[in-house]
This record gives sequence, C-alpha cells and structure tokens, in this order.
Amino acid sequence: MPGDNFPGERIESLVDELEGLIEEAKPPFGKNAQFKVIETEVFFNILDEIRMSYPEEWQKSRRILKERDELIASAASQADSIVADAQQQALTIASEQEIVRLAQQQADDIRDRAQQYERETRYAAEDYAEQVFTHLEENLKSLTATVSRCRQQLNDGANSQNQNGAW
Repeated sequence: MPGDNFPGERIESLVDELEGLIEEAKPPFGKNAQFKVIETEVFFNILDEIRMSYPEEWQKSRRILKERDELIASAASQADSIVADAQQQALTIASEQEIVRLAQQQADDIRDRAQQYERETRYAAEDYAEQVFTHLEENLKSLTATVSRCRQQLNDGANSQNQNGAW
C-alpha cells in the first residue's frame, strides 16, 4: 500500500480520516457548532479498519525483529568464519618461530576486526529496531488519544441529543 513504508502509517492515515470526518461534519440545524452530525456508518467503518490494521503493524514489527536477529546471526557467522579462516591460515604457515608469531598476530587482528564488525552490526540493528518501535509507539499513543477524543465527542453529542429530547 502506498504510504505504508513505516509501521503505523496506515493507522495514522485512518485516524486522520476520522478527524477529517468530524471536522467536516455540520452542526444540526445550523446551530451550536460544538455538536456535529456525522455518518456513524462511515465513522464505524474507519474504526473497523483501524482495528484490522493493528495485526498488520504487529507483523511488521515482528518482521523487523526477525530481520535484526538474522543480521546479527549473519554477522556472528561471518565473524566465526573469519576467525576459523585466520586460525587455519596460522596452522598452515611454516613452523619457524617468527613466522608463527606473525601468523598469530595476523589471526588476532582479523578476529578483532571480525568481532568489531559483529558489534557494530548488532548495535546498528538494535538502533534501527529501537527507532521503529519508538515511531510505532508514538503512532499508537496518537491513535489512542484521537480515538478516545472522537468517542468522547460522539458520546457528548449523543448525550446532548438525549437531554434535549431530540432522539
């Protein structure tokens, strides 16, 4: 879907639709702009779409976590492979003392670089996941606040109509 590149964007656009529905609604009989008449079917259809979008957003979050874990596992595997290669190279080098020492130093350097690469990759993946979850959390908080506000406006309008005997 267009605009669904980041978790929460679909829900956010639906909340914007709800807000637009309320903003564009007309006051009953041209009076009292505090109360507005909206098409409840449209309102509830949008709420249903929001409810259906939650599982999709959670799936995206799980996919991101899985990708992060795969990236970390791949980096660890590469690091292990590099270390194994370095150790193998060290074993095959001639047994002369200086050559063996140089080979061990080279293997240590390769292992250190591989471990540093694995750490940097893991930190980057964790930072990315944290950004995604922060954005998702903000969107969900905004959605919850907007839905509560819309529900309250709807209830206030219904209560006012009941008190005025309009229903």
